[in-house]
Amino acid sequence: MQLTVNVFSAQSIITAFGVVGILTIVFIETGLLVGFFLPGDSLLFLAGMGASGTAGAVLDRPELNLPLLPLLIGTPLCAIAGAQLGHLLGARVGRRLFERPDSRLFKRRHLERAEAYFVRFGAGPAVVLARFIPVVRTFLNPVAGVLGMPAGKFFLWNVVGGTVWPVTLLLLGYRLGSSFRGDIEAYVVPISVGILVVSFLPMAVEIIRMRRRRSRAEDGQAVRPMADEML
Repeated sequence: MQLTVNVFSAQSIITAFGVVGILTIVFIETGLLVGFFLPGDSLLFLAGMGASGTAGAVLDRPELNLPLLPLLIGTPLCAIAGAQLGHLLGARVGRRLFERPDSRLFKRRHLERAEAYFVRFGAGPAVVLARFIPVVRTFLNPVAGVLGMPAGKFFLWNVVGGTVWPVTLLLLGYRLGSSFRGDIEAYVVPISVGILVVSFLPMAVEIIRMRRRRSRAEDGQAVRPMADEML
C-alpha cells in the first residue's frame, strides 16, 4: 500500500484504500464543504473499470479486489447520507454560511454558484442535476438547507440523484473496462482526462453564461432577474 496518497488522484485513492476509500470520498465530497476538490466522478468511473477485472492494468495493483455489487449498493448510500448531512448543516447554520470570509478551503462564490442552480432549475431537479457537476454537488446540499427546502422533499430528490449519479458512472466504467481486450494501459490516461473534461463542461458553460450576463449588464442592457429564470 502507498504511504503517500494524492487526494486529487482517483487512482491513488483507490489503490491505497480500495472500496473503503471510495465510499469515504463519496460521503465527504457530498456532505462536507471541504470535500469540493475531491475527484468524485473519475473515482467512480475508475472504480467501475477496476471492478470489471482490469484492476491490474488500470490501477497497477493486480491483487486489488473491487467487487461491483458492494460498490453499487455502498456508493449510493454514502452519496445520499453525505447530502443529507450537507442539507442538515445548511438548515442549522443558515445564512451564516454566506457570511463566512473566503479562506484556502472555502470560497463564498461556490455557495453562490450552487444557489444560482437551485433558483434556476427549481429545488428538486437542481438536487439531481447538481450530482453531475463538480463543486456544485458539494455546495448545493447545504444551500438547499439554507433556502428552507423541506427535509422530506430534499430526501426524495436526494435518493434519486444519489442513486443515479454513482450507479451511472460505475456501470459506464465497468462496461468500458469489460470491453477491452489485451493491453489497456494506453487507454487509461485518455479515459481519465475525458471523464474530467465531461465533468467540468457543464460548470464551464455556466461560468461563460454568467460572464456574458455580467458583460451585458455593464453595457447597460437589461438583465432579467434570476428569479425569472426559474423553470
